[in-house]
Amino acid sequence: MTVNTTVNTLEQWRTRAACRGPETSLFFPPSNTERREDRELREARAKAICWQCPVRIECLEHALHVGEAHGIWGGLNEHERRGLADASYG
Repeated sequence: MTVNTTVNTLEQWRTRAACRGPETSLFFPPSNTERREDRELREARAKAICWQCPVRIECLEHALHVGEAHGIWGGLNEHERRGLADASYG
């Protein structure tokens, strides 16, 4: 029987992520319209958690690899990740 090491690795870093818990909602936009000031504040709070996270790099690598389109991953929002990916391929 073969074990999928990608899934195991994903599960391992996710269990150590600082974003787990009650503040998870900070990392994704609400379903209703969000004012710019509210988004900036929410993202700043989420990014502050990311910068303290022991698996920030793994998280960012995952988001870039799978092309995460929404949310804060590895301390970057979707626009920042897109810019990083564009710069890597440009």
